[in-house]
Amino acid sequence: MLGVTVPTRPPSHLLLDQPGSLGPLLDRLEKVGEVALDTEADNMFHYKTRVCLLQFLVQGEVFLVDVLAPGIKLDPLWKVLAKKHLIMHGSDFDLRLLHDLCRFTPHSLFDTMLAAQLLGLERIGLASLLEQHFAVAVDKSGQKANWSQRPITPKLLNYAALDVWHLPALRDILRRELKKLGRLDWLEQQCRAQIAAGLDGFAPATEHDWRIGRTDRLRGPGLSVMHAIWHWREAQAQRLDTPPFKVCGNALLLKIAEAAEAGEGAATILPQINLGRRHDRIFPSLAKAIQEGLARDPKTLPRRPGRDSNHLSLTQAEVEFQDRIRADRDRVAQKLEIEPTLIANRAQLAQIARYPEKLGTLLLPWQADLLRKEPALKAGG
Repeated sequence: MLGVTVPTRPPSHLLLDQPGSLGPLLDRLEKVGEVALDTEADNMFHYKTRVCLLQFLVQGEVFLVDVLAPGIKLDPLWKVLAKKHLIMHGSDFDLRLLHDLCRFTPHSLFDTMLAAQLLGLERIGLASLLEQHFAVAVDKSGQKANWSQRPITPKLLNYAALDVWHLPALRDILRRELKKLGRLDWLEQQCRAQIAAGLDGFAPATEHDWRIGRTDRLRGPGLSVMHAIWHWREAQAQRLDTPPFKVCGNALLLKIAEAAEAGEGAATILPQINLGRRHDRIFPSLAKAIQEGLARDPKTLPRRPGRDSNHLSLTQAEVEFQDRIRADRDRVAQKLEIEPTLIANRAQLAQIARYPEKLGTLLLPWQADLLRKEPALKAGG
């Protein structure tokens, strides 16, 4: 694919961070049918993720909306934006975040990451695509920045503006390539599915979220300890207003739980723990949680809900059928030079093997059409 000559960086951007300052953006939006959009959030720095900044490219002008600015009223913005076609990159997280924030649902979408996937590109990140097509080197430090800090530095504002500046030109490049391959309809289906998935927002918390990683291998005291220390971590993260992984990682939780499962007591487990710079402040509460876990009967823990029929193990015949469908999928994907999971993932293969008559509801039309033509499903199992 050939590059396109586009100014490397936007000539300017307008930061909207005062009450009543959205007027210029709203006026521009009323005159266009599409807009490039991105978001910045603080999920790396706070317990509850917040949208911190919205970036728009409208008719060649970049607008940056400070969502956290006091007195900013966004209701008029969502009302106008819901009528527009959006150009985004990797929109899944953003759409779920915006739906949770204000129940926002876009009218239509072109996702440049999905387009890159359907073209079989190896590097589908925005920074890689900008480098490839526009010779733009993106400062990736913005990906790990604390977007909730105010004032936002000029460096970060420039980074945010660059995230949307090339999206229309990138869309044009990817769209031409998809059209050549006859895959534009595939992308439209993928984008509609992405919008629908965004309506679900993020999965709500359940009483079984503490069952992480290898927890299913635990049966005795390790299970009780995991329950106790996972909830300890959540409480500390909320108290400190920080993501749980910054209190301690899953690897340490599993190490502690597995030591308890192996019969080690608090006296041998505790000396092995290092919580980094917060160690002295939060170690006593962790030690207490471990001791409470060791004292609890694992039979008193919340029990997993029974599995429904969709999660029963496949029969031997169904496993063999699934293997044949997978072989067809892999062969088709290799021919199309795309990732096999774009056609059907592992869970979908299992469902198709059990309910081949539901192929059209388990997959998008383009995915189902590809597999329907292959030997396994032609033969009907």
